[in-house]
Amino acid sequence: MPSDNCVLAIDQGTTSSRAIVFDAAGRQLAVAQQEFPQHFPADGWVEHDPEDIWTSTLATARAAFEEAEAAGNKIVAIGITNQRETTLIWERATGQAIHNAIVWQDRRTADICAGLKEQGLEATIQSKTGLLLDPYFSSTKAGWLLDKVDGARTKAEAGDLAFGTVDTFLIWRLTGGASHVTDATNASRTNLYNIHDGQWDPELLEIFRVPAQTLPNVLDCSADFGTTEASLFGRPLPIYGVAGDQQAATVGQCCFAPGSIKSTYGTGCFVVLNTGTEAIASKNRLLTTIAYQIDGKLTYALEGSIFVAGAAVQWLRDEMGLIKSAEESEALAAGLKGNAGVYLVPAFTGLGAPHWDPDARGAIFGLTRATGPAEIVRATLESVCYQTADLFDAMAQDGVTPSSLRVDGGMVANNWLCQFLSDVLNLTVDRPEVMETTALGAAYLAGLKAGIYGSLDDVTSQWQRNARFEPTMADDTRADLTAHWRRAVSKVLS
Repeated sequence: MPSDNCVLAIDQGTTSSRAIVFDAAGRQLAVAQQEFPQHFPADGWVEHDPEDIWTSTLATARAAFEEAEAAGNKIVAIGITNQRETTLIWERATGQAIHNAIVWQDRRTADICAGLKEQGLEATIQSKTGLLLDPYFSSTKAGWLLDKVDGARTKAEAGDLAFGTVDTFLIWRLTGGASHVTDATNASRTNLYNIHDGQWDPELLEIFRVPAQTLPNVLDCSADFGTTEASLFGRPLPIYGVAGDQQAATVGQCCFAPGSIKSTYGTGCFVVLNTGTEAIASKNRLLTTIAYQIDGKLTYALEGSIFVAGAAVQWLRDEMGLIKSAEESEALAAGLKGNAGVYLVPAFTGLGAPHWDPDARGAIFGLTRATGPAEIVRATLESVCYQTADLFDAMAQDGVTPSSLRVDGGMVANNWLCQFLSDVLNLTVDRPEVMETTALGAAYLAGLKAGIYGSLDDVTSQWQRNARFEPTMADDTRADLTAHWRRAVSKVLS
């Protein structure tokens, strides 16, 4: 039966843009997705054409909107979730970007980060932002753009340029330049935002040389971010929810209680642990970040960030030609009795938590004459699970030992991967009925503002489990596998 309370969720990711229409019960009514090109202009550099981001987003949003409304449903609000840290700067007068977007995976500012560390600034930055000094975050990307694009810094200081992460850029375009805003989660990933007092930090802006006049206003995750131009969807639509992809997945997985934890397997892998009103400072190089902000109330999280997860499977398909589709990887891995001693460390753009080594590069260990495509494919899937285990080890050292894990993202459709993950973590792994929890979280946030949901309790009641995976691996087998993995990682660390 058609619904009058639907939300259009825009999920702008690293390799594709997607739009999903959800009804009030969290059911998917329409889906559209479009991949777009990745650009690698130099070693460790990753860029997106801003127009590819915009056109793919608009095309998928319109397609999902039209399909849902043609079936008699009515969309009342838009929610946006996005690849985080990816940085754009554009002209206020025209809305045109001054350069390609610098993607979160990009490592070009490693030397800048190293220089700031040598000045002894990392402790100050971490105390304010909860983040480390790493090229991953937006601040040094913004500084690079202002310094390298001819005339950009002068224009920025004159107030003629706007800075933003992908959510901000899309809102600007959707509203015809009427709204220059972001939400607290995306702001918290820039290294320019003080997560304790909830505002852009003047000292950080000075350190990273980013003019305050370029920055967007920061709102709650569930708020009025502006209204789309009527021409885009045939009528104006309010944008009522925004969160970075990992925080949106946290909302979509209903991880609202302190101690609840989810792990999302998309291009990268991101483990987020709700820590409630306490911003816990990790002693093991995890990140302290904002999980969400609703009604002005901040909820914090510990996060472990892995740069390459699904991107490694995409590499198997597109660059190596070992598989024709991601779905093939499950049968290949399951068809082997073991990993034959083959380990792949997918440090294509460095290693994230807990190593934070931007200069590490990928490698395969244990190759023999008998090694074939199946062994390499399995090693790739295993690497995602081992990296997750590294994050859980770091959390354990910080005094956090979860009893179960909720997983989501495209990779977890793979039953073999979910079981191996449970085995390596020695932990129960729960997969939800709706695996597109990132888009669902954006829809929930918009639905809260639109009055579709009265509270987070209303949202929580919708979560349903699709499958549960329990560990079956012997302790000595687990110990042996992870020991070999750690040796492989030690060999790629710079």
